[in-house]
Amino acid sequence: MFVYLSKKIAIPNNVKLNCIAWNKEEGYIAVAGSEGLLKVLKLDQGGLAAVSNLSMNQTLDGHKESVRVVTWNDAQQKLTSSDTDGVIMVWMLYKGSWYEEMTNDRKKSTVASMSWTSDGAKICIVYEDGAIIVGSVDGNRIFGKELKGTHLTGVQWSPDNRLILFALANGECHLYDNQGNFAMKLNIQCVRLNGSNASRVQRIASICWFSGRSSSRRNRPVLAICYEIGRVQIMRNENDDDPAIFDTKMRNVDAKWNHDGSVLAICGTTLETPVPPAQRDNNQVCFYSPLGRIYRTLKVPGSDITSLSWEGKSLRIAMAVDSFIYFANIRPDYIWCYFEKTVVFLNSNSSSGNGVRETPMSVITFWNTVSNQSFLKEVEPTLCLAASSEHCVLGVECVSSNIKEIALSTLENQSNTADDKVYQLLLCNSIGTTVDSKYTDIRPSFVGINSSYVAIASQEEILIWHYHTPKSASNLQSVKARKEKRFHIDDTPTGVEMAKDLMLGSSSTGTGTGEAHSHRRISDPICALALSEKLLLVARESGAINEYSIANVALRNRHMMSSKVYKMAINCNSTRAAIIDHMGVMTLLDLDDNRETQLNFSRVERKDVWAVSWAKDNPLLLALMEKTRMYIFRGNDPEEPISCSGYICTFEDLEITSVLLDDIISIGELQNSSHIIQLRVKSLRDTDDLLEHVGLEDAKQFIEDNPHPRLWRLLAESALKKLELDTAENAFVRCANYPGIKLIKRLRTINTQELQRAEVAAFYGEFEEAEKLYLDADRRDLAIELRMTLCDWFRVVQLYRMGGSGVSDQQMETAWREIGHHFANLRSWESAKEYYDKSHYIEGFMDALYHLEQFDELEQCVEKLPEKSPLLPKLADMLASVGMCAEAVQAHLRFGDQTAAVNTCVNLRQWGEAVELAQKYQMPQVNTLIAKHAAQLLNEGRLTEAIEMQRNAGRHLDAARLLAQLAERELEKRAPMLRIKKIYILAALLAEQHLKAVATPEIDYASGRNTLLDSISLEDAACIERMWHCAEAYHFMLLAQRQLRFGIIHSALSTAIRLREYEDVLPLEDIYCLVALASCADRAFGTCSKAFLKLETLSHLPEKTLQEYEQLARSIFSKYEPEDADLDTVPCYSCGVPVPDSSPACVECGARFPACISSGKPILQPTNNIWICTTCHHCASPMEISRLRACPLCHSLIASMTV
Repeated sequence: MFVYLSKKIAIPNNVKLNCIAWNKEEGYIAVAGSEGLLKVLKLDQGGLAAVSNLSMNQTLDGHKESVRVVTWNDAQQKLTSSDTDGVIMVWMLYKGSWYEEMTNDRKKSTVASMSWTSDGAKICIVYEDGAIIVGSVDGNRIFGKELKGTHLTGVQWSPDNRLILFALANGECHLYDNQGNFAMKLNIQCVRLNGSNASRVQRIASICWFSGRSSSRRNRPVLAICYEIGRVQIMRNENDDDPAIFDTKMRNVDAKWNHDGSVLAICGTTLETPVPPAQRDNNQVCFYSPLGRIYRTLKVPGSDITSLSWEGKSLRIAMAVDSFIYFANIRPDYIWCYFEKTVVFLNSNSSSGNGVRETPMSVITFWNTVSNQSFLKEVEPTLCLAASSEHCVLGVECVSSNIKEIALSTLENQSNTADDKVYQLLLCNSIGTTVDSKYTDIRPSFVGINSSYVAIASQEEILIWHYHTPKSASNLQSVKARKEKRFHIDDTPTGVEMAKDLMLGSSSTGTGTGEAHSHRRISDPICALALSEKLLLVARESGAINEYSIANVALRNRHMMSSKVYKMAINCNSTRAAIIDHMGVMTLLDLDDNRETQLNFSRVERKDVWAVSWAKDNPLLLALMEKTRMYIFRGNDPEEPISCSGYICTFEDLEITSVLLDDIISIGELQNSSHIIQLRVKSLRDTDDLLEHVGLEDAKQFIEDNPHPRLWRLLAESALKKLELDTAENAFVRCANYPGIKLIKRLRTINTQELQRAEVAAFYGEFEEAEKLYLDADRRDLAIELRMTLCDWFRVVQLYRMGGSGVSDQQMETAWREIGHHFANLRSWESAKEYYDKSHYIEGFMDALYHLEQFDELEQCVEKLPEKSPLLPKLADMLASVGMCAEAVQAHLRFGDQTAAVNTCVNLRQWGEAVELAQKYQMPQVNTLIAKHAAQLLNEGRLTEAIEMQRNAGRHLDAARLLAQLAERELEKRAPMLRIKKIYILAALLAEQHLKAVATPEIDYASGRNTLLDSISLEDAACIERMWHCAEAYHFMLLAQRQLRFGIIHSALSTAIRLREYEDVLPLEDIYCLVALASCADRAFGTCSKAFLKLETLSHLPEKTLQEYEQLARSIFSKYEPEDADLDTVPCYSCGVPVPDSSPACVECGARFPACISSGKPILQPTNNIWICTTCHHCASPMEISRLRACPLCHSLIASMTV
């Protein structure tokens, strides 16, 4: 940061000031002094560069004695003041003026201090005699307390308003709660209090407890306690045992935090000044970080400084000195950069300090000043920013655990990571995209970047990183492996052949790796860094500046300055550098070894400089900010200053671009074009005046004396406007403008001045004027040609219509087509469709319909296009992309590409249509393609998709086989039997579809199914029968269990006995358990005994299970004889021998009885009076099936009774 005095206000009658307070919200300044003086002032609203006049200067009458304390209630907009007589007055704003609202006259003691809570609801008033009063904003007393024998000097509320801190005259600090109960004494470590070695009372000058919202980390110190002897301690909270302690080396008077708690300002008088101090200005204000690091020291005129106060956004600070108010401007060191018309900055409120995140993050804004678009990038806590012509580099600290772990794993030498702190360099383009990055253990306190390298420095080490971008990666010369160069500031890198006097006692010469130097202690740390395309300058606190060459990282020279360097900047050809020291004095340093070309820069010295920028195209042009004025130096000579408070972005083409970062970052305004300021140098302004008011010859002479390409371009433009072609040509040659030279040659071939002026207007972008000149010269064709060149087809259509006849349909269609292209580029497809239709441009019309999803009209385009049209494949692809297979096939066939039609069907999984097309056009390779695709699906485990593909392709038997595999998989998964039965039924039905497909007119499926089975291969026939066999097995298993559940015992026994025919499908244990259960329930103990005997012979069962079956059989047959009860018998239809009604076959002749698929019973008279399903060809008893609407096995609807 940089601080400089900007304004001084004198108080009438030389009344001495005691205190000052600046209202943070509205900007009112309250000053108080002796003789009852109390004033409220207000400066005009405006930037730092604006003239600050007083918009309010009101004297508040009411106090009779010297006013000692003033404090603002920012939340309630009230002012509280107190004098030495103990009178307290509260002032309020009414209709633009301040009036007394209430008064408290205790008159027993003097008020030592007053403090409002952060919300403005309460005030705590302390008196020197130990009296404490806490009151509300409306004047009511909340509580009062008397501390007998205690001399109070100050008071502060804690940030959460729960605690009150009191400063005592003996140097102690006591903490009370907000009800007046004593809590604790603060642990004061910066001075000795009440000890045996304490020589005298240590008086507290000021206590300041920051209560605002901190935008940084939550554990930052916020409680500052300043003692008059210069000792200061800053604590994180009231219980902090490790505060930051430092010595200001002055007699402290007052201290205040800025608006975000990042800077502590302490005012006082220097201790070195002899007494009396009347002849010397010994006042100063020191600015410290929360950890006690000094930022800046400001010398203030006068003999006695009494108070200070910050402006609301901390861009200014006010100080009460004697009978004067001094104002100083603050120029913060924002983290920002500028490149490619983009301002990149760290948002002031980006760090997460509200407890939402565990680790703070930074939000970087990339603001394009041309389009006014902003891109946000969230990164780790950002430490620095720098930019080159095309990229910027961000230096961040890795604090997130996952990122830190990655960083540590990528570092080759982890032993150098002090405290495991790692950092990352992010190379970004103008929209915030990271194009390259690097992890390092060197803290990037200082950073510089050029077109190829990034240089960073900590307090003692330097790293030069050769980065790569997509553009550089395409260059074959940069394919070599990147290797960064790292060295210690005390080292002399290799490649140096210099006199011994340059070594300055350095004893080490290394290779630049820096591996052995990471923990080296140094007494002269780095304080600044600057990088150009050729040189690297590194400054140290002693004033020494090391000059390195970038190409081979060699130490070229060492320079010595008289004081510590604050900032450095190198010009465009690396011959000179501008140096700003910590006091704001700017000097120029010559870096060129050619003494003949050097100018005498020793006399160039400016004070109060806080920013410099060299011109990118002229090594002699330098812009610098001196207070609120910008100076332009050409060599040694400055131009007239320009009032400005912006930060310099770039200096190029005799124009300076600056940005009002204070408004964007500190004040928080939304960035817009008004925050960018364009300033022109004096030579550019003078050239404009000469060209406008004098003439070309004088302007030409001035430009020759002050040559610059920008000025020659201005002269050329002015000469062209006046058709002075020779002068314009000379100017174009001087500025190397080849298009301008070509324009001059073209103008010499044109005879009329009107057409020449039109060409000039078009060259400089004045197209409306050029068109008007063409039309006035009756050259509508040239106006149309101009608009065509500009792709302004709307105007082309207007010019066509202005001409009446003579415009061909082809010309109009071309214009309509280009307008359609315009709307297509804007994705305005409705308008594009309209103009494509007018121009009969069918390809664009198709694109518009496709994007509008008007597929019905898109389908009609197939008929509109002629056969063999090259647009048909594109149209087919469009239709296929939305699943319109038939229409896409039609387009391919219309084009004559049958292979593409088949491939479209395959890609859309329309296998049946693909096979049909392949057969129609004799393309047998489609079957091979289907087989390969099915094999691939099976290898990938996508069985169901393979089944669907085979079914759609008409390969029903293959699909049935795959379904059988699926059923086996489900059986392994112990799926429900009903699911397995359904899968087998589906497989069998697909097999029946295969039989229907192979049927011929001679062999009909309905009447000759068995003949068809005989006509196909034995393997296929066996496969079909096997599928029905498996389906029957699970059907009868489910039927038997259902009959048992509902008590149809005899039918359950018949169905269970039928299951013995399916021992190859069902588990034997399940079959005979069911037979045993059903026969036992039907009291057919003979059948039950046979079932148990079968179970006891199953060798694959565990021994324990076999014993359980044996025990169960013993318990049953110990009560019942193993004989069947009387069974109903029916004569066999073949031999007439009586057979049991539950027997599936005749024991005499072996005739088999088909099972009724509805009841499971055998049909003993199968030759007559049975029902046969037309789908699955299984039979059932008419009595049983009459109650059903669908076949119990295949679930097809019963259309008629077939007997």
